Amino acid sequence: MSLAEQQQLEEIYVMHTFGRKPVELVEGEGMVVRDDAGKEYLDFIAGIGAVSLGHCHPAVVRAITEQASTLIHVSNYYYIEHRGQVGKLLSDALNEDVPAADQAPWQTFFANSGAEANECAIKLARAYARRRVEAEGGDGEAAPRVIVTVKKSFHGRTLATLAATAQPAKQELFQPLPDGFTPTPQNDIAALEALFEAQGDSICAVMLEPIQGESGVHPCSPEFMEAVRRLTAERHALMICDEVQCGIYRTGKPFGFQNYDVVPDIVSIAKGVASGFPCGMCAARGEVAAAFKPGDHGSTFGGSNLAVAAAEATLSEIQKENLAANAIEVGAYLREQLSALPQVTEVRGMGLMLAADLAEAGKGAPDVVLDGLSAGLLLNATGAHTLRFLPPLVCSKADVDALIEKLGGIL
Repeated sequence: MSLAEQQQLEEIYVMHTFGRKPVELVEGEGMVVRDDAGKEYLDFIAGIGAVSLGHCHPAVVRAITEQASTLIHVSNYYYIEHRGQVGKLLSDALNEDVPAADQAPWQTFFANSGAEANECAIKLARAYARRRVEAEGGDGEAAPRVIVTVKKSFHGRTLATLAATAQPAKQELFQPLPDGFTPTPQNDIAALEALFEAQGDSICAVMLEPIQGESGVHPCSPEFMEAVRRLTAERHALMICDEVQCGIYRTGKPFGFQNYDVVPDIVSIAKGVASGFPCGMCAARGEVAAAFKPGDHGSTFGGSNLAVAAAEATLSEIQKENLAANAIEVGAYLREQLSALPQVTEVRGMGLMLAADLAEAGKGAPDVVLDGLSAGLLLNATGAHTLRFLPPLVCSKADVDALIEKLGGIL
């Protein structure tokens, strides 16, 4: 079906929740995707950071194909292959670069998306607070329930995760939102300490992205992360790291928090964990995970046969191909090359999660994205003058050279 035919059908039958670019992508391999006319594009957004191994990686294709030919779905009422293996792979990854005294098995709830993973984290934090208070002989109804989030964060589009997303422009249309969320500025330790001083007894968790993605790739400072960990520990609150975008080796570490000297209590995971197959996870340290009892939370499709098969293949291949080291090496090269472009004023991020701010007097980022299509590039703008780069973890220096040559010409 041609692009024009697809556009006509979607205009009539598909909700207009995205401003789609004028291209229909039909196949891909590695860093390259092709449209319905056969034109090739280098992909530097990777399904919004989801296609970790590149498009149609043989290991993922094989895992999905083999699983689809044997058993697609049976629900969480039963044990299935791969789910326990994936849980162990995640636990091992979460324990990397963590002091030996802090290493312990993590337990995972399997969902379908980042928003669902964050919903689980929110529910688990409140369940843990209530059960802790009740175990101490207190009134569960009076347990802490406030979750502190960070301004300009993004945690999802369900009502609860949107309430946690501290961006008023995204919230206004959907008021009233669930209460119980309080924002604080990123990297402002004094404001965070004042918030805990004023509301500490009502706070059950702090939820943050180690590197904010949708706002334009803004990392937390080491000092801010340490302050969050210190204050939550002092008040018996939990630290939740939203790793939906910065996790799964995107920064070169298994998870973004491992770039800091902290260990959170709950970690939400999605995007790259199954290399493009829908899969979300919420992992928690054992004593926190124990707050959930059978019936407290669930999902029909979460952790399906297909999803965990794809996730196991993805996590195994990342290790086999040493893509963590590649993310660090190629990410540093990408940062260096972007910084050398005269129209670029700042480059932020870690590994293969970077943003480049463009000079305001030059071409705007959305126009660069559209011009990129003509040049054979898939790019992403997070603001009027900010480009975000989330290529597959298999991205090479040669791919970066091709990007910079074309991007330089566009700019």
